[in-house]
Amino acid sequence: MTLNRFNVHDLPAMPWKNGGGMTRELVCQPPDADMDSFDWRVSIAHIASDGPFSSFSGVDRIITLLSGGGVHLLGDDGQVDHWLDTPLVPFTFAGEAAIQARLLAGDCHDFNVMARRDVCNASLQVVRSACDWPLAPQGLFMAVRGSWTLQGSSIEVLLPQQCLWWSDADTDWRLCPQRPDAALLALKITN
Repeated sequence: MTLNRFNVHDLPAMPWKNGGGMTRELVCQPPDADMDSFDWRVSIAHIASDGPFSSFSGVDRIITLLSGGGVHLLGDDGQVDHWLDTPLVPFTFAGEAAIQARLLAGDCHDFNVMARRDVCNASLQVVRSACDWPLAPQGLFMAVRGSWTLQGSSIEVLLPQQCLWWSDADTDWRLCPQRPDAALLALKITN
């Protein structure tokens, strides 16, 4: 099993191709894949200005507001019209959709998941209380608020803004928050 732990703020921030923000890549599988060949990818984006989202044909996307005023997502064909203005509420859309983003009240930070739909499926939940996380061959946890104890093949503790991702082994987890207002982003990747 491959198990990786890291602090989000230790990852390099890279500018978007269109200059509208920055991104920190949390994980990209397979490891040497580029933006045209990944199976799944997770990042945190800093959206600093209005503009188009990049198109990713054949990719399902999940976006979740982490902080800031949020963004209005509007598809050119009208099929997407979503106000991403409440933190920790995931929104799913097709990566090939032509979407314009308009900031609502200043810049924002968003958690982004992309999964190539002919290869794998991504499921994202916000966990706020102790639970058993189902068996999955790949996935990622990010502590957003409070500390979390993760009991799987090993026992791991995540502090806020720390992540853990695993691959190459079916693993189930017991997720335990250390305070009542804790929040954890829990991503499951299945084939």
